[in-house]
Amino acid sequence: MRAFTKLTGIVLPMDRSNVDTDQIIPKQFLKRIERTGFGKFLFFDWRFHDDGSDNPDFELNRPQYRGATVLLAGRNFGCGSSREHAPWALEDYGFRVILAPSFADIFYNNCFKNGMLPVQLDDAQIEDLFARAATHSGYQLTADLETCTISDDFGLSLAFAVDESRRHCLLHGLDDIGLTLQHEEKILAYEQAAGIA
Repeated sequence: MRAFTKLTGIVLPMDRSNVDTDQIIPKQFLKRIERTGFGKFLFFDWRFHDDGSDNPDFELNRPQYRGATVLLAGRNFGCGSSREHAPWALEDYGFRVILAPSFADIFYNNCFKNGMLPVQLDDAQIEDLFARAATHSGYQLTADLETCTISDDFGLSLAFAVDESRRHCLLHGLDDIGLTLQHEEKILAYEQAAGIA
């Protein structure tokens, strides 16, 4: 898993609440077993017309948001079924940070396990960020996990809270397996003592 310390990137404002995992990555694309290659299917039903052409009205297809790495979203982002493919698709497309007033619990946990930083801010802070993104073309934010702050070039600085164990794992690029392998010597010693190594 890629470590996350600090990122400055273009913000994609998606002012929608209750964006569910089936909209993030529709079910017909869940047959793949790799973690990569899902970015091209991200928000597929909103992003493309029935004939496969780009929907110019969808946020992700607007030229000013090309290359965005910070997703600004509405309340209850990532609700619906508990598919890990949703953060895989977002990360594969290029998003590393998601800002929202609230997240579905399973999606929130899956983000940390896949090298993404989900940041929960209050409604007023999120509304202010939407207003800033509308005012400044190519609006960028910096997410700093070491200081737990979100900032911009216009004087904004917001503190956010994150569980310390999740913060540690993300800063060091440790998924569950990587975290376990930090104790590899102890595991091996136990297996040898138990006669199973």
